[in-house]
Amino acid sequence: MSEQRHKSAPLTPARLEELALAYVARFATTQGKLRAYLQRKVQERGWSEDADCGVSPAAPVIEALVEKFREAGYVDDVAWARMKSGSLSRRGYGARRVAQALRHAGVDAQGCEEAAPGRSVQAEAAVALARRRRFGPFSREVPDRPLLEKQLAAMLRAGHGQTTARHVLEAQDEAALDEWVEVLREEDREGI
Repeated sequence: MSEQRHKSAPLTPARLEELALAYVARFATTQGKLRAYLQRKVQERGWSEDADCGVSPAAPVIEALVEKFREAGYVDDVAWARMKSGSLSRRGYGARRVAQALRHAGVDAQGCEEAAPGRSVQAEAAVALARRRRFGPFSREVPDRPLLEKQLAAMLRAGHGQTTARHVLEAQDEAALDEWVEVLREEDREGI
């Protein structure tokens, strides 16, 4: 028994705008992600105009829609980057992994810089990861050297700097980490 799919009609500029509006209404997104979504829809369904030229005739329409939605405030790369940066930091990811995720989503260098977590947020993220994974002072047992190296490697893969990771893993107890984070938080407030 063969199943036939209903082939949708090729997209028009009006239908593409409807798809874009539905997408931004449903998802917080970046200009790059919106552009990729619209390009994918045009590839899937085709374009209603003549496609003989080398560049897709939908490309100028897509760019105009992305710009229109940016100007209307439906798409705000910096706001999205701040939201994503905070979310990833709370999950324990370091500044390097946060920046990587933002670049992957199409956020430009300025947006990445504006959304970059401060030193205290980076420290909180490292502590959160250590707590969740039971590293360092959160461990149930004193780790031997091979286990400590594995924990360090995991923290580095999560995007934390070696100095931060070592500080967390070598801390005596949770209170020492809380004090360290508080010192960094105060320095961030003072702009040091």
